[in-house]
Amino acid sequence: MLLKAFHTFAPAKINLFLHVTGKRDDGYHTLQSLMVFADVGDDLEFSAQESFQVEVKGPFAATLPEQKDNLIYKAARLLSEEYAVPLQGKIILTKNLPVASGIGGGSADAAAALKGLVKLWNLPHDQSGDPLRLQRIAQQLGADVPACLYGRTVWAEGTGETLFRVPDMPVVHGVLVNPLIPTATAAVFKNFRGGFKPRLSFPGERGMTVADLKKCRNDLTEAAVAVTPEISNVLAAIAATENCLLHRLSGSGATCFGLYDNATAALTAAVALQARHPGWWVMLANQI
Repeated sequence: MLLKAFHTFAPAKINLFLHVTGKRDDGYHTLQSLMVFADVGDDLEFSAQESFQVEVKGPFAATLPEQKDNLIYKAARLLSEEYAVPLQGKIILTKNLPVASGIGGGSADAAAALKGLVKLWNLPHDQSGDPLRLQRIAQQLGADVPACLYGRTVWAEGTGETLFRVPDMPVVHGVLVNPLIPTATAAVFKNFRGGFKPRLSFPGERGMTVADLKKCRNDLTEAAVAVTPEISNVLAAIAATENCLLHRLSGSGATCFGLYDNATAALTAAVALQARHPGWWVMLANQI
């Protein structure tokens, strides 16, 4: 009996802080970051068919690369090879998040593809005796994909491969803002000129509060602004909103976020930002 079509949500990833702690011999930078996941994101619909197809729709569909360069396709191919099963099925991606925006859109899509295809192909990953099997595939797809596969508040280290569970943040309401200028991660790291941060101690069960986060930063901010100068205007606009507890760049940008202690303050900020900057992408992200 064929499995009925089903959906998997791919939530936006937000780096509440991001410190660059070093650089490996292979050229990759090592990081520390606290990542949370918002209630906004992309949607993936899965259905059975003999061939494999990825169809893209939604407000940012036109900005995605060709199918075989898409992370969803790469995730499907790696999963098919790992389990020695045919590459088949149809995925309809509704692309709601801007591309190359620092909130893990492509990474979240890849993670959601892995989860959905495991179900569609009826793969025995939970009984395989190797719970890290999908995580190893995720690591081949990008630094943020392992965290997106986990999908809950997580402390990340290294190049994103080392993850520690931390308590969820207290409910904080957010606003995401992107100037709709794709900002390539590689270009941002190429422009990174800052010194390396000492590693923070893992907070463990204590977690982190907004007061703790204010002592941190995103070390890629200056490099991201060098690549996309409009980011500085986005940060300034968020900082100017009323009752903003914290404003910061997420990932390598260009998406920035503001945190507020209640839904009304976040909504007021989002409305004001959209009215003043109609060309920007502004989105409420409650309960991040």
